[in-house]
Amino acid sequence: MPSLARPFPYRTLALALSLALSAPLLHAEDAPDAADTTKVKNLEGVQTTATVTGDGDSYTTKTPAGATRLPLTLRETPQSVSVVTDQQMKDFNLTNINAVLDNTTGVNVERVETDRTYYSARGFDVTNFLIDGVGLPFPNGEQEGDIDTALYQRIEVLRGANGLLSFTGNPSATINFVRKRPTADFQGDVGLTVGSFDNRRLDVDLSGPLNDTHSVRGRLIAADQDTDSYLDRYNLRKQVLSGIVDADLTSSTLLTAGISYQKNKTHGGMWGALPLYNTDGTPTDYSRDTSTSADWSRWNVADTRSFLELTQQLGNDWSLKASLTYRRIAEDSNLFYVYGTPDAQTGLGLYSYPSAYTSAEKQYVADVYASGPFQLGGRTHQLVLGANWAKDDVHQFSSYGQGIGTPLPPLDQWTGNYPEPPFDASYGSGDFHIKRKTLYATARWSLADPVTLITGASLVHIEQYGDNYGVPSNYDKTQTTPFVGLVYDFAKNYSAYISYAKLFNPQTQTDVNNKVLDPVTGANLEVGVKGEWVDGRLNATFALFRSRQDGLAEYAGHNMATNQDYYSGINAISKGYEFDVSGQITDNWQVSGGYTQLGLVDPEGRNVRTYVPRRMFRLATSYRFDALPGFKVGGTLRWQDRIYRDQQDVALDGSEIFTTQGSYAVLGLMAGYDFGQHWSTTLNLDNVTNRKVITSLYWSQGFYSAPRSVMANVRYSF
Repeated sequence: MPSLARPFPYRTLALALSLALSAPLLHAEDAPDAADTTKVKNLEGVQTTATVTGDGDSYTTKTPAGATRLPLTLRETPQSVSVVTDQQMKDFNLTNINAVLDNTTGVNVERVETDRTYYSARGFDVTNFLIDGVGLPFPNGEQEGDIDTALYQRIEVLRGANGLLSFTGNPSATINFVRKRPTADFQGDVGLTVGSFDNRRLDVDLSGPLNDTHSVRGRLIAADQDTDSYLDRYNLRKQVLSGIVDADLTSSTLLTAGISYQKNKTHGGMWGALPLYNTDGTPTDYSRDTSTSADWSRWNVADTRSFLELTQQLGNDWSLKASLTYRRIAEDSNLFYVYGTPDAQTGLGLYSYPSAYTSAEKQYVADVYASGPFQLGGRTHQLVLGANWAKDDVHQFSSYGQGIGTPLPPLDQWTGNYPEPPFDASYGSGDFHIKRKTLYATARWSLADPVTLITGASLVHIEQYGDNYGVPSNYDKTQTTPFVGLVYDFAKNYSAYISYAKLFNPQTQTDVNNKVLDPVTGANLEVGVKGEWVDGRLNATFALFRSRQDGLAEYAGHNMATNQDYYSGINAISKGYEFDVSGQITDNWQVSGGYTQLGLVDPEGRNVRTYVPRRMFRLATSYRFDALPGFKVGGTLRWQDRIYRDQQDVALDGSEIFTTQGSYAVLGLMAGYDFGQHWSTTLNLDNVTNRKVITSLYWSQGFYSAPRSVMANVRYSF
């Protein structure tokens, strides 16, 4: 197959850079930020305990965010960072993490099934999802169900290796969810959304003091959504509830406790997806609503998270912070898998594989660190010292149904009418445990007024033991992952940076013999230029990157004997560049977007992971009109290059079979109006051109994207 990477016109790149770097000339007079008393945390997990200036209606943030637990702004961080703010999520109805990451620079959302998703950035899987800087990587590298965004003030995406924050290096990205925190003053927000496919959603957000002195504050958030789908038989009922309490124990001691619960109940969800090719090698072409689910298919996921935090101010600008986090994910499903290769003329050749699956996963995390300034050589530097302990207990059980291998009708005649069988044909289980102990330290050295050096390292001990569907899943490894970054402010609004990190990332995927793959090793290098204007309300980054991963898990097939996916370890090198811009170009014009181009090859220069797009463009923008107060319009544009998959199969004539999805763009439009101080409404139209594409080629199966849809939201804020 030909190479996926084609040269990007450098004149286009130069134009994009010149527009971004000249943005201050386009900006109108500075406008004051909206006051926001929410206590939030940045990407480092550092809590701000005083009233802070919030993001307002901006598509960027002035609140510190960075690659370490140091208080760094976007410009001071020696890596590429994108931020999706609460305002951007409201403008474009981004109510789940898939929708958010669809609109984030450099991130690719792999919808392999209706209720299971993988994510990639810079060519590699994203597995590090954190909340307020604390969390564990996905044990299986995937998100089952979805993550609702109602609970979060913003979502930060740091691209590249981040060994200090996640404690295991991964050169793709780290996704950090920043919780909405209690506010000192009473405020509330109620939103009602209706849309295509009988989509109905209610959001409630209440926050304020719980006593007369405002020393105890609380926030309650709830969301309830019930929606059908463009896919046959699919329905989702989602319920979200969260409560957080802040308490000032003393003038220097803050205690925070919270709990959240999200339950997804889906009916008619797919396990696996549609076959993508026929026995003669030609591509299949089903109607967009085609689904392989049975009438009785269901997949329920309940996610409970609780946390306790204590922040103690120690004096001399030093602080000590300790946190305890507990998460439980419970899954219960009866699913219907369809396998085989259809005949191009008759559509026959598909077979049944019913199964029931349950899973219970418990995560425990304890983290404590001290941070503050110190003096050396007549200059002020910053230091962080900390320790982290985490444990992940995973219990999975599969019971396979009677009737495996029953011939099925062609999918264009499939109605889901298949008797629900007894699930007692055979059984399989997984029971494994992951423990992690970490010591970490990082320092920001002020070498000169325009030059800072960030150094850090984490000493990680990871132990895994247990059994994964009949095969021992054991290893014990200690590794040091260093990080170094240099930032040079070469002009008033511009900085140049370089960063380097070693990689070490344990894996839970198994090979064809059901043996757990060895941990990934490698390195990540990034250099770039950043700009910051209008007191941090407009940010831009241009970055060059190179990452190497050795032993990376790559999907290699499906074992029909156990109905489990298996993987092989590959060596891969990713290198390319990206451009990202976010914030207000003028007082009325908000923008967030970027362009990514990369190559992804093995050490011999051959393309690998060809289902990952080599070129991507993302844009979200909105504009308010002075002549029509309260009215704004906007749009989103998502574009990606052509992708393909070698199906590792041959047609009847002996030719090798490839599945290809050509390059495509998805356009969305938005219009909003504020009815005075409290009421507002937003109308979103997605996939305006009604483009039909395969959602992912991550697996050898796939299904089609959603058609044109409309959503209307009415909101009351006080």
